[in-house]
Amino acid sequence: MAFPTSVNDQITDSVTQSNVKVLGEAPAQAMGSLYQTIAQATSLAAQNAVAQQQGANNVAMAVATRCVNALVGSLPGRE
Repeated sequence: MAFPTSVNDQITDSVTQSNVKVLGEAPAQAMGSLYQTIAQATSLAAQNAVAQQQGANNVAMAVATRCVNALVGSLPGRE
């Protein structure tokens, strides 16, 4: 204790230990929060990439279908 007070020494020590515990855990909690944020951002980027790929595949399929229809429609006897 730094100086004598009217509060019981055990209570003062308990509060001090609690404060030290909170201050000691803060960096670990901050890093845990950071890791969760990074993981969420990374997974969202992967999800967006998959959605983009699916959209591109749909466009490619539509173009291929349109081209096949144009080729088949130009065959003799197909009017």
